[in-house]
Formats: sequence, structure tokens, C-alpha cells
Amino acid sequence: MTSHLRDRIERRNAVVAVVGLGYVGLPLAVAFAEAGFRVKGIDIDARKVDAVNRRESYIEDVTTEALQSLPEPIEATTDFAVLAECDAVSVCVPTPLRKTGDPDVAYIIAAAGEIARYLHPGMLVVLESTTYPGTTTEVVLPRLTGNGAGLEVGKDFFLCFSPERVDPGREDWTTTTTPKVIGGTTPTCLEMGQALYGAALETLVPVSSTEAAEMAKLLENTFRAVNIAMANEVLLMCEKLGLDVWEVIEAAATKPFGFMKFTPGPGIGGHCIPIDPLYLSWKLKSLKFTARFIELADEINSSMPAYWVQQVQNRLNEVGKPVKGSEGLVLGVAYKPNIGDLRESPALDILHLLREKGAQIAYHDPYVPAFRHDGFELASVDELEPALGEADCVVIVTDHATYDWDEVRRLAPVVVDTRNALHNSA
Repeated sequence: MTSHLRDRIERRNAVVAVVGLGYVGLPLAVAFAEAGFRVKGIDIDARKVDAVNRRESYIEDVTTEALQSLPEPIEATTDFAVLAECDAVSVCVPTPLRKTGDPDVAYIIAAAGEIARYLHPGMLVVLESTTYPGTTTEVVLPRLTGNGAGLEVGKDFFLCFSPERVDPGREDWTTTTTPKVIGGTTPTCLEMGQALYGAALETLVPVSSTEAAEMAKLLENTFRAVNIAMANEVLLMCEKLGLDVWEVIEAAATKPFGFMKFTPGPGIGGHCIPIDPLYLSWKLKSLKFTARFIELADEINSSMPAYWVQQVQNRLNEVGKPVKGSEGLVLGVAYKPNIGDLRESPALDILHLLREKGAQIAYHDPYVPAFRHDGFELASVDELEPALGEADCVVIVTDHATYDWDEVRRLAPVVVDTRNALHNSA
């Protein structure tokens, strides 16, 4: 099986499937296609499937021109039966949190169940979805070996975990150029995973197990969550001490060693930092261990939207206006600059909290023309300049490059600027 799969990979005869054509899956599918592989894209969203088959992109990191210039187009479908003709499959499905804060691996379970139906000798399966240590061997593997085919992992088929490292909107590091951690269920599995991914990506970082690869991903994002939380708490400390937090941070950042700059802001957003550390915390609770840094960081970061809404209330009080009935304008609702990604954006919490206090809320975001979230929907105001003049308070959340902040401050009567922590989100 190993020599057969390796030969197909080397000759670019291998057919590679990518399950989940979102911010992670579509760029990965493009990378495999650019490397000369025939690629099948699978997604339950027929709109994404239709767009890929039309060679039209719907995410910032993949241009329509890139899809149209592939040596062979990605063939997208909602039908998992195409896996029967595939040599390898990468799983890039969402791993959200339930409202209780527990990991929701339902998408992984569903994908693993579909793959199990079409698993065949010589097939490589790679999980990319961020999850807690043990998911690959405890959740995916039993479903693949329990399909009645009698296939043995590491001998008849191969299973790896290779965590995604996608930072939407980034141009200096891409799916192809970002070093890729990968771990195998067995040494042979790792060997096969490296053979495939090494054919499409520049740098691989092999580790001893799938659990090590899963933990490495969670460490990356826990590091960021904890340090952003510290920066947010420093903001609160400086406010109590009567200090300018930005002056303090910029001064500390001049140290050429032993310090890494993080900045405070409205909270944390995106597909990783607000969620991934809680996967690790949940796993450790099952081992009767409390991840205190993670839980404290989550508490601090989650409290920041309420802090900034209080600042809005304070600023309006200074000009003799209550929050209730005031016209509020939020600038930027995406979770980070220059993209349209709303996942876990703290701007949504700020909008909700201001609405609960009775403010009349509008927003402007050149990347998000409209959205629906938790029972309400809004559309971006068409003309920014008159909206700035009509608002009682403008709340700056996302630092899109299209905004002229001097002009915003000139036109808006009251400005609350929450920016900067979003630069640390990914």
C-alpha cells in the first residue's frame, strides 16, 4: 500500500479530496491543484460547490483568477461517493463550541462517518480541523476501523493530523509557504502524510504523534489568547493608575529581547483564538486538571465588549446624552482588518449590548455589506460621511485600511476607539 500510494503521489496521479471548502479547505484544495494533483472538493453547502465549479471564489485568500488559472479545475460536489475514487482526503470542517462551552465535534464525526463508507486500501486520511488532543485516535480512527472492511491503520490505510494555520487576509504567509505541522497515527502514516503534503507545501514539521500535533495547534492559539488578555488587563490597570496604556506598551516594546508586543482592544475574534483554548480547557477538565490561565484569559477577553460599551456610556454622559435613544455608529464589524470575516467578532457583542441599552445602532464596513446574527440583521450604511455627522457616538472597532481616521474624528462628535487587539487575532 505504501509503495503504491507513494508512486501515485510522486507521479501526480493521486486524486486528492478536501472536505469543507471554507477559509481552510479552499486554499488547501488550490494548493494541491497547483501542485498538479486532481482535486475533488466536498461541501454540504451547495452554494459553495456551485461557485467552485463556476471557478468563482467567495473568500479573500483565493481569487477567482487563481481558480480559473489552475492546471486542472477543482471538481466540487456535495456527494461523498467521490471518495471511492480518491487516494487521499483532507478534512477541513468547522469545530465550534456549543453554547455550554463544550467542543462540538459533530462535523468531524459526520465527515469521518462518510469517509468510513468509502475507505479503501491505500487511502490517506488527514484531519486538519482544530480540536482537542486525542480526537484523531479517539473519534476519527474508531469510525474508520469500525466500518466492517477490516482495514488496519498504518498497513491498509493511513491517518494523520495536520492543523491548519490560516490567517485570513494575510499575504506574506500562505497555505503553501506557512510551515505545516503533521503527526501520524503510526510512523508509516506520518511517512505517507509527509509524502502528500510535501508535494504541495514548502515546509513540513513532523511530530511524533497526532496528539502532539493537536496540542501544538492549541498551544499556538492559547499563547495568543493569554497574552491578549494580559494586554487587556494592563489597559484596565493603566486606567486605574491614570496612565496612557499606549505610551506604556510602546515604551516596553523598545526592548530588543524578552518582550513581545500585544495590544488591548475590544476582545478577540476569528476562527481560532476565542475557541481553541477552550477545547484544551475542556479536555483537561476530563483529567481533573484546571487550566487556570485559559479560563482567566477567556474571562478577561470576553468582558472587553462590555468595558467598551461602558466607555460609550461615559463619553455620552460627558456631552449630556443618555445611551438610550442615542444614535450609535460602529465602524468595522469584521474580526480583523481588511477582510469580511465575522466569526466570533467582538463587534457583534458591542452592537448587541448597545441595542440592549436602547441605542439606535447602525454600522459601516466596506467588507461586510449586511449580516444576520442572533435574531437581528443590519446592513452597512451607504454613505459614511453623513452617517458620521448624524451619529451621537462613533465606535471604532476594526482598523480597515480604507478608513481615514483623521476624517472620522473631524466629522464625528464623540469617538470611542477600541482598536488594536484585533491585529493579534487569527
